[in-house]
Amino acid sequence: MSFPFYIAKRYVRSKSTQNAVNVINFITFLVIVIGSAALFIVLSGFAGLKTFSLSFTNAFDPDLKAVPATGKFFSISPEQEQQLSELNGVAIFSKEIEQKVYLRHREMAGIASIKGVDANYSKTTGIDSTIYFGEWNIHEQRGVAGIGIVNSLGVTVNQVRNPLLVLAPKPGKGSISIQSPTDAKELYNELPLIISGVFQVEEELDKKYMFIGLELAQALLEKNNSQVSGINFKLNAEVDPVSIRSSINAIFGDAVIVKNREELNGTLYRMLNTEQVATYLIFTLVLIIALFNVVGAIIMMILDKQQNSKTLYNLGVTVKELRRIYFVQGILVTTAGGIIGVLLGSLLIGSQLLFGWVKIGPIDYPVELNLINVLIVLATIVVLGIIASKIASSRINKKLVSAL
Repeated sequence: MSFPFYIAKRYVRSKSTQNAVNVINFITFLVIVIGSAALFIVLSGFAGLKTFSLSFTNAFDPDLKAVPATGKFFSISPEQEQQLSELNGVAIFSKEIEQKVYLRHREMAGIASIKGVDANYSKTTGIDSTIYFGEWNIHEQRGVAGIGIVNSLGVTVNQVRNPLLVLAPKPGKGSISIQSPTDAKELYNELPLIISGVFQVEEELDKKYMFIGLELAQALLEKNNSQVSGINFKLNAEVDPVSIRSSINAIFGDAVIVKNREELNGTLYRMLNTEQVATYLIFTLVLIIALFNVVGAIIMMILDKQQNSKTLYNLGVTVKELRRIYFVQGILVTTAGGIIGVLLGSLLIGSQLLFGWVKIGPIDYPVELNLINVLIVLATIVVLGIIASKIASSRINKKLVSAL
């Protein structure tokens, strides 16, 4: 054990003869504990919210998806399908075709994206787990719509007498307009659709998508059986997605781009990451302000221990070693406060996980206990503690010690 560390440890445990100094030291330590606990709780809460937000995409998007490199559609041959089915690491894959369509039901109308999918789609994604009402049935002229579409158009499940009318623009006849089609038969292919189920994921997706069978969608859009707008892949556990992507690209060449779930939802991931960094920086700024107390507390300790410092100096302790004593003391105080704060924050987060004290509507507020958050908080506290201790201990110089 080095001499500065030994003296610093004794200073941390000993009480001052001045009651005001003891109060300042206690308040400084309490501020560090509360600040580190608050930072840990906020990071854990944000981690839970991030996982909760991304759980919607986990139910809607596959592990990997091949999309056309150019345009809206690409072709897949029977030989390519056979090659995909033989890929090691691919549990199952499904084809889809997507296009914007015009929807009309009685006096209500709107625009949505129709997604034609095959029988493997519900096995490739978790879409069937999001069914809010009815069932996942896309056979014949039945489909599944988001709750936002159903509510806006006033459609009910299994409404046979008044089905939803889907109008898709004929190739070369223009694009979907917000205005009601006036010449529907000449410009649009029509499809009366019975809604068999309603899914609920999140507001934007609920208003955007409606699912029907792949062959029915291809016929509606006047596409042949080989034309698709995407292929969804579900991977086996513990498989390397990078190698699978390379294999898929080798089959299709430059015709497709293979994206993972994060790339499919790039905007959402960037937004969540930006919010997380901003939250961390805001609370770090609060900690920086709070750790100014450490500087003041160490300076108060220097003044309180001035006679001890003079004695040590006369015994041969250098100014550099005196600085190191108070530098180490500051680090010990901040590190101990950070550890206790993280433990306190962990207890609060653990109680939320067990008992759900805080709720968002009917569900418990999502939180997570992550080792990475523990390391982030401790690293932040230690770094800021080192800076504060360095600033305070630098006040000691030969002139000051000699004048004591």
